[in-house]
Amino acid sequence: MKRVIRFSKGFLPAAIISVILAVAGIAGYIAMGGFNLGVDFQAGLIQEVRFAPPAFNMTWSGRGNATVSFDRAGLHIIISGAGVEGRTLSFVLGDYETLEELLQALGEVEGLGVTAVAETGIDPQWLLHSAQGNPQLGVEPYIEPYVVHYQDPGDEPVNIQDIREALSSLGQTVSVQNMGIPQDRHFMIRVNFEEGEAGENRISGGRIIDMLEANFGAGSVAVIRSDEVAERFSKDLTNQAGILLALTLILILIYASIRFKPQYAIGAVIAIVHDALIMVAYVAWTRMEFNTTTIAAILTILGYSINDTIVIFDRIRENRRIYPDDAFVLVLDRSLTETLSRTIITTVTTMLAVLSLYIFTTGSMKDFALTLLVGMISGVYSTVFIASGFVYLWELRKVKKAKKRLAVPAVSKA
Repeated sequence: MKRVIRFSKGFLPAAIISVILAVAGIAGYIAMGGFNLGVDFQAGLIQEVRFAPPAFNMTWSGRGNATVSFDRAGLHIIISGAGVEGRTLSFVLGDYETLEELLQALGEVEGLGVTAVAETGIDPQWLLHSAQGNPQLGVEPYIEPYVVHYQDPGDEPVNIQDIREALSSLGQTVSVQNMGIPQDRHFMIRVNFEEGEAGENRISGGRIIDMLEANFGAGSVAVIRSDEVAERFSKDLTNQAGILLALTLILILIYASIRFKPQYAIGAVIAIVHDALIMVAYVAWTRMEFNTTTIAAILTILGYSINDTIVIFDRIRENRRIYPDDAFVLVLDRSLTETLSRTIITTVTTMLAVLSLYIFTTGSMKDFALTLLVGMISGVYSTVFIASGFVYLWELRKVKKAKKRLAVPAVSKA
């Protein structure tokens, strides 16, 4: 017979640990003034910038329209318009040893003007584009030249304190955060809009870039991402997120009540509420940005946790039929032991995929992966010790009530 692990001995210590973690999370949430809300849930502006000097400029004087596009494959010039044969000219950066070779290839395109700004001996794979520039090429003074930047891995890191000082005149509504390693010279600048603040009085992305370039050099800032959310949209999104989480809990309660007894349904809901509180504690204490990606991670974890809980509850119900004379605590421990290998294999294989996502991505996807890793550990723990522990406590209380009812007639007869 397979050795039965006495998981039930850990129910009380696990409950104490969970209460401590939940209280710590709520305390952290209150002490730190709530979540570090992303621009999705708080009206404001977020700009990701990299301090990268310009490499070259591009203009277009040919027939039709020309648009520039960047992706991992390289640089693409898309030509279209009335009376022009639409085509896309692709330049794979890895095919050129120096910037000079790339510029020569670009110069062969009729109507495309290129002007080198940096040393032409740099590696083309250092190139990066700015979201600030107009991808629609044209000729001055109608359209400004499109600027392509480059990031030399050997450049000195930019001190984050220097950036804060450059933007200090904008007030306390602006915060600066490092992104990636110092050599990336990659930063996130966040501006919170005050409630009721008029649009013309708000700090714009262009103003931020102008102030940075005034301190670090003209054209030295590449805008990687720029997002702005209005006050009304952020409020609506916050309300919808709350409704979505509440609806998720209600539907899980209904589903588990239909499939199992009420105590199992309540245990399942308590377990996923526990997971949500652990996620709150983690996000609050780490000051991770709370945005729609975080909501997606929490919902993913709730689904993962309830799936594991349902599997274990199914095994408990099956073992109660197979071993009707065994004490419930023994049935519970046997069921948890029998599903342990399945839980470990499923969790580890999923965590390997999430770990790869964490290692090979950056920004919000990296935060998403890290949140999933924390949530998966919490999900397994809550299924084994919180959901099952609540069901055990319910059954124990039911047995005590039954014994008390049987004892009352005997005492009265005496």
